[in-house]
Order: sequence, then structure tokens, then C-alpha cells
Amino acid sequence: MERAICPGSFDPITNGHLDIIERASKVYDELIVGVLVNPEKNGLFSVDERVEQIKKVVRNLPNVKVKKFSGLLVDLMNEEDAGVIVKGLRAVSDFEYEFQMAAMNKKLDPSKETMFMMTKAEYCYLSSSSVKQVAMFGGCIKGLVPEEIIPDIIRKINSK
Repeated sequence: MERAICPGSFDPITNGHLDIIERASKVYDELIVGVLVNPEKNGLFSVDERVEQIKKVVRNLPNVKVKKFSGLLVDLMNEEDAGVIVKGLRAVSDFEYEFQMAAMNKKLDPSKETMFMMTKAEYCYLSSSSVKQVAMFGGCIKGLVPEEIIPDIIRKINSK
């Protein structure tokens, strides 16, 4: 069984993230969405809230599970017996950063591979940061994030 991990902060998960998750779930027997706990970042949503949001939007993908983690990604991979990291790329600028991360992960554990998937053109401009900014200024985020979590985003923005 080939197991892969799709890591990220997902604050919040966007339709671009979901596109990569759905497509990767067709390539691997099991896909683990690894939600990063980053103590240096104050996200809009807590890690537990992000995990619940992702579980809600991937519930129709039986081979996808969601797990929070902190520390090194290769440690989570070893814990989950996963051999592949799946990363989505929007543009060349993403590639430079992700290439460096892939090289570091390879240095930390030569048995791990990184698979890059290009996002669909309709999502190439999309980021969690831009979604939050649009929502903060009252713009429409329909089509940017899964419908199920729009109320969560609006509620959280309005409570700040």
C-alpha cells in the first residue's frame, strides 16, 4: 500500500488545496492531510478547527485522513509509514521554495520522495492569505473555499 502525505497549514483550506487533495487521493492508496502546528504563527483558526474543517470537506474521500502534527515532516512520514510528500504548485515562485523544502526533506531522510502537482489554472492565484484578506474586507469568497466552511470563515472574521 502506497501512502502519501499532503502537508500544509490550511488556514483556511482553499479550493486549490482541495483540488490537490482530491487528485492525489486518486494516485495513492492512502493520503494523509498533515495540518502543521506552527507555534510561531497565529492563524485565523486553531489547528483543531482546521483539522475539523478539512475532515468536513474530505468526508467523501474514503482514503483520506487528516492529522495534525508538529516538528519535522519526515518524522510524521515515518510514524505514518508514508513514502511520498505531495505538494501543490501554483507558479514558479512556489517551486523555488518547495524545491528547497524537498531537498531538505531528502537530506533528512533519503527514502522520502516529493511529488509536485500543478494546480488547476482556475486556482493559480488562490492562497489562504488572500481568502482571509478578501473576507476581512467583506468580499465574496464563494468559489475560493469549500462552501461548507464559508460560514466558519465569516463567523471567525466577524468575531475578531
